[in-house]
Amino acid sequence: MTRYFLTASAAAIALAASAGYAAARDQIQIAGSSTVLPYAKIVAENFGETYTNFKTPVVESGGSGAGIKEFCKGVGENTIDIANSSRKIKEDEVKSCADAGVKDVQEVKIGYDGIVFATDINGPDWALTPADIYTAMAAQVVVDGKLVANPNTKWNQVNPNLPDWDIAAYIPGEKHGTREVFEEKLMTEGCKSTGALEAIKAAGQDDKVAGKTCVAVRKDGKAIDIDGDYTETLARIASNKTGVGVFGLSFYENNADKLKVATVEGIVPSTETIAKGEYPVSRPLYFYVKKAHLGVVPGLKEYVDFFLDDQMVGPESPLAEYGLVAAPDAERQQQRDDFDAGKTM
Repeated sequence: MTRYFLTASAAAIALAASAGYAAARDQIQIAGSSTVLPYAKIVAENFGETYTNFKTPVVESGGSGAGIKEFCKGVGENTIDIANSSRKIKEDEVKSCADAGVKDVQEVKIGYDGIVFATDINGPDWALTPADIYTAMAAQVVVDGKLVANPNTKWNQVNPNLPDWDIAAYIPGEKHGTREVFEEKLMTEGCKSTGALEAIKAAGQDDKVAGKTCVAVRKDGKAIDIDGDYTETLARIASNKTGVGVFGLSFYENNADKLKVATVEGIVPSTETIAKGEYPVSRPLYFYVKKAHLGVVPGLKEYVDFFLDDQMVGPESPLAEYGLVAAPDAERQQQRDDFDAGKTM
């Protein structure tokens, strides 16, 4: 892949000429997903070492939703250039962007990751299903045909094969992209497989309301929202040895000396089982680029090109070594072609 260099002085001229810009910002600003954060930091550090004529990009976390919200505040040197996200941008977020003047957004898929459940390394083996997770986590469950507040207090009440532990699950807060994947692939699927969705609809709820009921998480202290990153979840498990945490696969793999991972539907989460499509709780990872800032903020195009190079996201790359599941060859090439062609959403 060919890379094009834009000097800081040339960028400053371009920035000064752009309407609404008073002065050049000479450092790429990135925020968003805590799952994408370590990958973006690896790329940013390598980029800074490789391209000494550009400053190392600033990469911050905050969650996918928070990053996209910041991204959509407008165009200009006081707004971020890239939003990292562990889920696809929503239609209402695209509209929010457009309403604020961010009308040309480029979507970049970097690869895949999985969501795992893990406990303290010294705990027993765990084998979970979406039905188990729904029955433990849902605010309401169906008992004797009626929708009632979740009465389950221990994991072995949910499934007799699970430990006799009080339910204490540390799950991503609602601003995190991981939460949405948790809701879609675990809570919703568990709601369906237990027959709860059918019972909820039979009670008179329409599809939209029933869907929200399925993903509503209990608020009685058994499910604890974690608004920080995975290090906070890890700390919670360190202080509560019978707690269960939700993590990205790469974070788990880099802390496998402290955590024991659960199977889901009998499948052990790994880069191999995700790449083969066997592990049921996987998701693509993205970042979104503000096209109006390309050619204006020094190094922005070069950073994206560098990120998409196989040396960063290919099967033998440092991101793959850290835990990213590389996309197929043709898909990686398509991402490069789409970005170079200026394709927007």
